[in-house]
Amino acid sequence: MNPDQLRAAINCGRTGEKAAYPDPAAAPLGTDEEAAGTPISSQACAQAYAMETQRARPRQRDPARTATRARWVPITSILGAFALLVAAVMGWIVLR
Repeated sequence: MNPDQLRAAINCGRTGEKAAYPDPAAAPLGTDEEAAGTPISSQACAQAYAMETQRARPRQRDPARTATRARWVPITSILGAFALLVAAVMGWIVLR
């Protein structure tokens, strides 16, 4: 086990922290330790891998929540447009 394998597990979504998509990192996992001359031991990587993957929970979307959110988007857009219209009319009245 090495830091690259742990990073691959995180990027693949096996740890449940993020979507399965590569994460461009300025300093990939283990780079600091390697630069300092103290690379991470394979036992420490294996322990970190086990801890990261044991808490992983598959993401499940709640259909009811998604449907509710989808209903509120148009309503809030309409209310926002109405508030903007009221503010424009009030501004026009004040400046007239």
